[in-house]
Amino acid sequence: MEDKDFALFIKKVKEHTAIDLAQYKEAQMKRRLTTLRQKKGYDTFAAFFDAMLKDKTLFYEFLDRMTINVSEFWRNPNRWEVLEKQFIPPIVKASRKPKIWSAACSTGEEPYTLSMILAEQAGPDAQVLATDIDEGALEKARKAIYPDRSVRDVPANYLKKYFRQDQLTYCITDDLKRMVKFQKQNLLVDTFDEGFDLIVCRNVMIYFTEEAKNLLYHKFAKALKPGGILFVGSTEQIFSPGQYGMEPAETFFYRKK
Repeated sequence: MEDKDFALFIKKVKEHTAIDLAQYKEAQMKRRLTTLRQKKGYDTFAAFFDAMLKDKTLFYEFLDRMTINVSEFWRNPNRWEVLEKQFIPPIVKASRKPKIWSAACSTGEEPYTLSMILAEQAGPDAQVLATDIDEGALEKARKAIYPDRSVRDVPANYLKKYFRQDQLTYCITDDLKRMVKFQKQNLLVDTFDEGFDLIVCRNVMIYFTEEAKNLLYHKFAKALKPGGILFVGSTEQIFSPGQYGMEPAETFFYRKK
């Protein structure tokens, strides 16, 4: 009965939101959502789903739990240093307005990190597209107010230039906020724009099934221009990038052939 309850929940969520939980690793997803359901006092996923339809706040909590919005600026700093020094300069040299996308951007730390690097090398007119499935996370990203723990890896010169400190929080400057365009997107369902110089999608693939990963890597490869770069997370190495028309460019960086 418990398995049927969860299977029906997956079906209803897909029907109402186009979010296909079947493309996420089931054991992880079921465990996280069961914890949330029980915390909220619902005995079944059927009751939990009915409550989600009536309560937008509860629905946002579901999205938050489903997508694991854990992020920070300059996450894995040595990889960002490689991006900053090795990949951004030739991209900017080729175009002062490069086409750059932060996919599954969560609460905004990643696209704002990108925009700081771009502001230094291409100027404040450069733009970053940032997308996520979670409207609650996108709203936080647009507000751009972060706790001090989120900025611990930000280089001192960037912290001074692109943040305003307000007691225990840090606020992104308005000039930097204008460089990022946030919008809602379902990576597994929606079509992607094309011609990107750089796509950053980090620390989200680990939650998807192998079938969903395969689908996404094909979609990302199609969205990149020839020579474009895909930057993935530190646990998301692509073992056979050639099947997607890509080749290794550096550790966790892949170039479209």
